[in-house]
Amino acid sequence: MVYREEIQIETAGHGDMQEITKRVEAIAGRSGMQAGIVHIFNVGSTGMIGTIEYEPGLERDLPEMLDRLVPPSLDYGHERAWNDGNGHSHLQSTMMGSGITVPFAAGELLLGEWQQIFHMEADIRPRNRRLLVTVIGE
Repeated sequence: MVYREEIQIETAGHGDMQEITKRVEAIAGRSGMQAGIVHIFNVGSTGMIGTIEYEPGLERDLPEMLDRLVPPSLDYGHERAWNDGNGHSHLQSTMMGSGITVPFAAGELLLGEWQQIFHMEADIRPRNRRLLVTVIGE
């Protein structure tokens, strides 16, 4: 069986992280399935989905690390083409990924004790994000 819902979130712009584990788990529960996988996908090229121990230190560390690896200030080809200031946003999102898959059983996500699902904004401005949550199982 396949079941799908959307999560809508508003972001505050570059580096904004939001924990979405409970929302994803609720969708898996509403699917009526007992076991399978849940796929979470960010619609758009400058948002990321991942897992992390969602706590204030890492909430600060991850965006800072990405800005060191792919700094906002470089002369990217995207900037020359579009002059929109977000070439680094596209590259950071590509590095991290726009979706993940999480297994579930007995109606619960099979995550580690200190592992939560997050969305992170890479774009330079606030965005309204659409996250597709697809549950596949039985």
